[in-house]
Order: sequence, then structure tokens, then C-alpha cells
Amino acid sequence: MSEPIILGQPTVGDEELAAIAEVFKSGWLAGAGPTCRKFEERFAVTAGTSHALTTSNCGAALHLALHVLGAKAGDEVVVADYTFPATGHAVMYTGAKPVFADIRPDIWTVDPAAVEAAITPRTTGIVAVDLAGQPADYDELRAIADKHGLFLIEDAACAAGATYKGRPAGSLADIAAFSFHGRKGITSGEGGALTTNNAEWDARVRKLHTYGIEPALGRASSDTLPIPTFHELGWNYRLSDVQAAIMNVQLDRLPSLLAARTHVAERYGELLKGVEGIELPVTAPDRTHPWQAYIITIDPSISRDQVALKLRERGVQCNFGTYASHVQPIYGATEPCPVSADLFRRHLAIPMHANLTDEEVERAAEAVREVVAELS
Repeated sequence: MSEPIILGQPTVGDEELAAIAEVFKSGWLAGAGPTCRKFEERFAVTAGTSHALTTSNCGAALHLALHVLGAKAGDEVVVADYTFPATGHAVMYTGAKPVFADIRPDIWTVDPAAVEAAITPRTTGIVAVDLAGQPADYDELRAIADKHGLFLIEDAACAAGATYKGRPAGSLADIAAFSFHGRKGITSGEGGALTTNNAEWDARVRKLHTYGIEPALGRASSDTLPIPTFHELGWNYRLSDVQAAIMNVQLDRLPSLLAARTHVAERYGELLKGVEGIELPVTAPDRTHPWQAYIITIDPSISRDQVALKLRERGVQCNFGTYASHVQPIYGATEPCPVSADLFRRHLAIPMHANLTDEEVERAAEAVREVVAELS
């Protein structure tokens, strides 16, 4: 039997190992050090923002963003329903209530009309999600946020390298949050980043991600002995310099990784075009898609779960798309999100990463065609 075709896989090698070795030599392995600062400066350029802060993960970045923008107990925050629950969880960390809004049926990002309908006198903000990396409708969302005096956050967990109307992901809202988890387009295994153009917010989250004090690097060159004072409760949300070393190399790789993923997506489009029983993902014409995942939609007459099991039997790894958050018991949500709920049942992610060969893509596509035909 052929080797399994991996669902998601990082692209790492000797360059990352060499960068880690340099950090070892420097003696600064902890978080928020000089290697983190180097990456932050470079990533801000990639995101098109004035500031970037490395964090331990995307959930931490979302929590920091919500906190500095003022979300608190008694508030409501409108959240795109179709997303990994870290998005809704981050709202709950502040004491606020996530109110879920349904998504567009074509590109699976939050429907601006659903956002507008979800706003109440208690609403303080909106969190949009760049599903599988494709940016949401930020011009419409900004207009809604400004109309109602709300903050706007971009959950760009999967979106490094994506663009919306020529503007890079990370610059499309008041604050954006990225993930560097192992299945993302660029990765240090775990990790994240927060980006913004607001210097005041950047200064505040920089303290909050180090328990509420200025990180040690900012005090290292002082000609006095600065002793920090704690004025505000913070958290340990730092990325280590070891991880930042990996991310610096990953940022160098980003153009080639995006090109490789785009090639895979184009080949799937060619090989699966016209296959009865599935719909292929759509990219809006004013956006570029980084293809963190390649998700097909299975016809309701066919069991998505059976397709998944039979693909795995053929050595093709796959998984459901993401979560319809409003059906998760933790939230106790009552608002209906029928599009999200439907796609939660029918979406299937098939192998997508920059290391896939043409032969593997062809095998995976052939297996999809065969299994869907068999179950139709």
C-alpha cells in the first residue's frame, strides 16, 4: 500500500535548525527577547501594520485584543459562527458573551447582514474570522462597526499572506490575531501574533502579555536598576525566542509556501471540477487565498462521515472543516445559524500543505472521485 497522504504538514528543515542554534548561542531562550523583536518588526511589515506582538498562541492574542478594546462582563460581542471555538472562548475569557452570526454560503466568512441583525444595546464589538485564510468582508464590517460605535477584530489565525482588496491580512481591523500552530501556513509548532496600527494598544498588550509589566528586554539596556511595578493584571502569553527563530525562517519561506499551496489548490480544482456530489471552495475575486485548508462540501444525499472513513481506508487523511460554534454546549447559544450548521455537517478537509507532490494530489483527488461515486 502507498504511504498515507498527510492532511497537514509543516515545511521545516536545516534553516530552522540553524536559526535555533543561534538562539542557543545567544543565551536568550525565554520569551519576548531580541529574536522575538526581530520577528515582530518583520511580521508587522508583512501584515501592513505599525506594530506586531508575538504571543504564545492565537487565543492569547484574541484575549489580549478583546481586553484592551474593553470587552467585559455584561457586554456582547458578535462572533463569526463558523470557527474553531478559540474565537468564542476568547470572548468568554473577558466575561463578555459571544453572540454568533451566520456565514456566507459561498466563502464561509461571516455574513455582514447577520452581524447587523445580531447587534443589541449591549454589543461592544465584532470578531470576524478569515475562514481557512480567506478574509471576510471588512469594508462592510467596518461600516457596521463605525455606524454602531463598535470595535472590529480580525481573527486571522489562518490568514498569513492573504489579501483583501490589495490590503494584507492583519491590517483589516482595529486589531488582528494570527496563529502559528503546526497546521498553519507558517508555523513554529505553536504560537501567535497580534497586529495593530494603534501605538497605545500595542504598548498595553506588550505589558499585559508579561504579567502586566514591561518585558525584560526593554529594561536590559537601562543605566539604572529598573524595578517594575504591577498596576494591572496580566498574563504569561509570551512566545519564546526559540520559536521566534523558527518564525523568522518561516517568514522567509512564506512566498514559496503560498505558491506551493496555491498550486495544490489549482490542481484540485482541475482534477475535481464537475464531480457530482461535491462542491469546491470559492475564492472571492477581490481576495487572495493562502489555502491553510482545502475544504470540499459534500452533497446532503451523501454521508460526509462515510466519505471520510473510506478516504482514510485509502490512505488519504481528512477531517471535518471547522465548528458551528452555536451548537457547542459551552456557549448555551440560542441564535440560529443555519448556513454554518449545514456546512458543519457537510464540510470535509482533504490534504493541503506545501509539501504535497503532484502525484499525491492526483491520488487524493482520484480517491475523492471514487468514494463519492461509490456512495452516491
